[in-house]
Amino acid sequence: MFTISELFRKTPNEFAAIDLGSNSFHMVVARQEDGELRILDRLKESVRLGFGLTPEGDLDDAAKERALACLRRFGERLSHLPSGSVRCVGTKTLRSANNTEAFLSAAEDALGHPIEIISGAEEARLIYDGVAHSLAGQAGNRLVVDIGGGSTEIIIGKQFSIDFKDSLGMGCVAITRQFFPDGKVTGKAIQAALMSCWQEIEPILRTLKRFQWEHEVGASGTIKAAFKVCQANGWGTHGITLEGLEKICTHYEAHGNVEGLSLPGLSADREPVFLGGVIVLRALFESLQLKSMEASQGALREGLLYDLVGRYGNQDIRETSVRQLAQRFHVDTEQAERVANTALELMQQVQQEWDLNPEEAGRYLRWSAYLLEVGLDIAHANFHKHSAYICEHSDMAGFSQQEQQILAFLVLSQRKKFPAKTYKEQKDKETVDKAIQRLSVLLRLAVILHRARADHSDIRITLSAQKKKLALHLAPPWFAEQPLLQADLASEAQHLAAIGYELSLDAPSPST
Repeated sequence: MFTISELFRKTPNEFAAIDLGSNSFHMVVARQEDGELRILDRLKESVRLGFGLTPEGDLDDAAKERALACLRRFGERLSHLPSGSVRCVGTKTLRSANNTEAFLSAAEDALGHPIEIISGAEEARLIYDGVAHSLAGQAGNRLVVDIGGGSTEIIIGKQFSIDFKDSLGMGCVAITRQFFPDGKVTGKAIQAALMSCWQEIEPILRTLKRFQWEHEVGASGTIKAAFKVCQANGWGTHGITLEGLEKICTHYEAHGNVEGLSLPGLSADREPVFLGGVIVLRALFESLQLKSMEASQGALREGLLYDLVGRYGNQDIRETSVRQLAQRFHVDTEQAERVANTALELMQQVQQEWDLNPEEAGRYLRWSAYLLEVGLDIAHANFHKHSAYICEHSDMAGFSQQEQQILAFLVLSQRKKFPAKTYKEQKDKETVDKAIQRLSVLLRLAVILHRARADHSDIRITLSAQKKKLALHLAPPWFAEQPLLQADLASEAQHLAAIGYELSLDAPSPST
C-alpha cells in the first residue's frame, strides 16, 4: 500500500493515469503544456480480470498473473516517472474480490507505483470529469453512461457540475459470465439478461426521470464499439440507436455464440464481452426511452489525469469534500482549526526526525482535525467510533478507499486507549505505515492540549522526537495551573506506552 511519505514531491512535467477495469486495463500518459494536457501515449490490454472471480469471490491465479504481466509492461513505460505523478485505480472487480491484499502488494511492485481502490460513486465522478473535459464546449444538461466490465455508472450534469451519479452492478463481463457462461446465445438467455438489467435500473428509474437532459453521452469501450458497429452496418449514422442495439442482439441470437460472429466494425478483442455490454446499453435505452447516444473520447482515465493535475494546482477536490462533510455534521470549526494548527506546529518540530513529508502529512492532519467530531451528531458516547465510521463509509469525492481508511484510523485513534485490535490489524495489513502511526500520535497530543476548547497560541509548546521517544515541553508557569491537562498527559503517556512510544513531560508533574 502507498505511504504518505511517497506522495506529493515537486510538480512533475508528465503524468499518467491507469484504470484497472474488470475487462481491460487502460493507461494514458500526458504532459502539461501551457496549462493544458497533451496526450503522449495510450496503452490498453484486455486482461479480463472479472472473468477471474471465483464463486467464492476470490481472484484466481490465472487472472492475477494476466494482471501482473500487464502491470509489468505498464511499469516499464512509466519507469522514468517520479512518485506522485502516476495515479492508478481499481474499480468493480477489485472492490468486490476478497483476497486482494497480497495481490495489490505484488501489483504495486510490478507497476512501481501505488494502486488505489475507488468506490462506485468516485468512479462515476471521475468518469464525468473526463467526459466533461472532452466536451468542454457542449452546452446544456447531459446524461453520461459508462458500461464497464463489472459495473455501469450513470451521471447527470451540466458542464463540470454533477446533479446525480450512481453505480449499478451490471457490466459487460458480469452479464456475459452470468447469462452466457459457456458462450452459447439463445433468445431466452438474452431476455433473462435484459430482465436482470431492468431490475438493476428500476430502483433509480423514477429519480432519473425527474431530470431533463439535452445530450446522451457514452464513455466506455462497449459504447465506442456499439457506435462503430452501428455506423459500419448502417444502423445509426449519427449515433447509437435502440434499433441498432436490437439488431445486434438479433444477429447474436441467430449466430448462437458470443464469439465468431465477426460483425463489421467490431474488433476481435471486444467480441467475447460485446453482447453483454450491448444488453446493458439496450436496457438503459428502453428504460430511459433514449433515442440516440454519442460516444465520448474522455473517460475514467482522463478524469484521473485532470484530478491528479488539480492536486498540484491548488484545486484538490478532497479539501472541499472534507469541509462539506464537517459542515453537514455541524462540526465546531473553531475547535477544528485550533487542533489542526497545534498538530501542524508539532509536526513541523519533529518532521525531520520522523521523516514526514510536510505537505501531504499536513493535509492528513488538517483533514482529520476537521473530521474528529463528525460523530458527535450521532452521540457523545464513543463519538470517535462514529466519526471513524462516517469517514470510512461516506461518499467523499476525490478520496480512494485507502485514503478514507487512513482518515478513519486517525479519527478513531484520537482519544482513550489506542484501538489495539484495529491497530494490530491495520499494521499487519500494511494499510497504516509508520508515518500514519506518528500522525495519530501528533493528533492525540493536539486534541489533549485543546480539551478545554481554548486557544493556546500564546503558549510556547515544543516537542522533540527520537524515533519512539517523545519529550513535550510546556511553559512551566502556565502548565502548573492546568491540573486536568497534567492528568490527561499522564494518562496519554500510559496509552502511548501500550503501543511502544515513550512520552516524557519536561514540566512539573501532577504530583509536585
